[in-house]
Amino acid sequence: MTERRAILSGSTFEEQIGYARAVVDGDWVHVSGTTGFDYTTMTISDDVVEQARQCLRNIGSALTEAGCGFSDVVRVRYLLPDRADFEPCWPVLRECFGGVRPAATMMMCGLADPRMKIEIEVYARRSVA
Repeated sequence: MTERRAILSGSTFEEQIGYARAVVDGDWVHVSGTTGFDYTTMTISDDVVEQARQCLRNIGSALTEAGCGFSDVVRVRYLLPDRADFEPCWPVLRECFGGVRPAATMMMCGLADPRMKIEIEVYARRSVA
């Protein structure tokens, strides 16, 4: 039987919308689209680069709770309303993913809140002993 468990971050969005920050399904970890909100204070920076950093902190916490890390990420999606905001984030993204080189896609789309400038979703595969 495959292990399946939800990981919650404490974001009010998870409760209001009805989803988990991440789901562990066997050796796979699916991290929901994660924005730059600091979930402890439910605040968000106006700066897209700082939002990207916060996205990665939020994702890192979920991965750690799932028993893995950024080195286990195999797929990443970047969602941004404004394509011009993507390139300024590259150095921050490279810090986490440059050595891992997951498959990646950047998509332009509207996000749920106009304050959100970037959303990041990842899939990771845990090493199960």
